[in-house]
Amino acid sequence: MESTRFLLGRWPADSPETGPRKYLTHSRKATILGAVTPAPDYADQLRSADLRVTRPRLAVLEAVHANAHADTESIFGAVRADLPDVSRQAVYDVLAALTAAGLVRRIQPSGSVARYESRVGDNHHHVVCRSCGVIADVDCAVGEAPCLTPSDPEGTLDGFVLDEAEVIYWGLCPDCSASQVSRSQP
Repeated sequence: MESTRFLLGRWPADSPETGPRKYLTHSRKATILGAVTPAPDYADQLRSADLRVTRPRLAVLEAVHANAHADTESIFGAVRADLPDVSRQAVYDVLAALTAAGLVRRIQPSGSVARYESRVGDNHHHVVCRSCGVIADVDCAVGEAPCLTPSDPEGTLDGFVLDEAEVIYWGLCPDCSASQVSRSQP
């Protein structure tokens, strides 16, 4: 046997008939694994954005991918777990460079510190819990990108080329909503 993995189903692509690819590993039990999703190649992402590949940049990019809507302190803590000598300023500088390159997105809901996310380029929106501050992604609101084409009867927007709309929904998350209901019950 030449390879350590054998593909079941069609080669090389998935198909509706066979579903996602599955692999057999060489083991006594011949374990069947689910579709193998490769880990994101952060070094390739940095190179594609014309950024030098450095350990702090790799660590920050990985931390942002692992911690959706994380604030700078959380990202700093995650990076320090892998790179104990990295400075807080280095993390701030890397976040600024990654944001400018479009590899991460910086959001800052009213009354909140800046947050970072890896979901970029799709013009999605956010919902924020007024009580605990949890943030979740919401797909584009009704309408074509940039979503919610503004009403402009007076022509105020003439000459503007819109490419993004930022919509933040506010309310209570399910946990806070349930907690509030249980406190109001005798």
